[in-house]
Amino acid sequence: MCGRFALSMPSDAMAQLFKAAPANDLPILPNYNICPTTQIHVIYRESEQDKGQRRLVPMRWGFVPHWYKTPSDGPLLINARAETLAEKPAFREACRARRCLIPADGFYEWFRPEGGEKLPWYIQPSGEGPMVFAGIWQTWEQNSERLTTCAMVTTEATGRMAEIHHRIPVILQPHDWGKWLGEEGHGAARLMQPASDDSLKFHRVGKAVNSNRASGPELIEEIEE
Repeated sequence: MCGRFALSMPSDAMAQLFKAAPANDLPILPNYNICPTTQIHVIYRESEQDKGQRRLVPMRWGFVPHWYKTPSDGPLLINARAETLAEKPAFREACRARRCLIPADGFYEWFRPEGGEKLPWYIQPSGEGPMVFAGIWQTWEQNSERLTTCAMVTTEATGRMAEIHHRIPVILQPHDWGKWLGEEGHGAARLMQPASDDSLKFHRVGKAVNSNRASGPELIEEIEE
């Protein structure tokens, strides 16, 4: 799974990169310890009826199914498994009609050596540009409360990543952004593959990131193993 990530790109640069109209209430950046249930930057595509424009907006990280009576009425759904995305009642409609992009600099994952404590790693792109996760989104409403929420799509990890954790977010390359957003017809399901080792780089980081209150760029600095 992915439970923490970092993002430092300014919102206006993101809007330009993704060719998306930005909202006025985007979260403050940089943030090197983005945690579940907080508002995150998300790019989605409006319906054709609404001109089909890309929008850069805040969404709560933690998908809330429409049948929840409160946002905490069931499990916290920050990740959605690619293998069952089209079948799970919570996700299947969003999988077809409400896909989104979630930009990041990189993400954290924890590995527990045999007999030892969990140690945090930072995973980021090996090349230039942001890391972009495949996501799904949904607006939840009950009485007077309304939340727009999202989850990251994950898949089985391979290669070096599998040595750290068995799951990895689905990472989309720029030429796949439009297809995932539904701008280029069918075929989004074929994008739900693990990233190759040569597209990622990995390093150990300090245990300060274990706290959801920690902040600052020092969280992503490499330490000696």
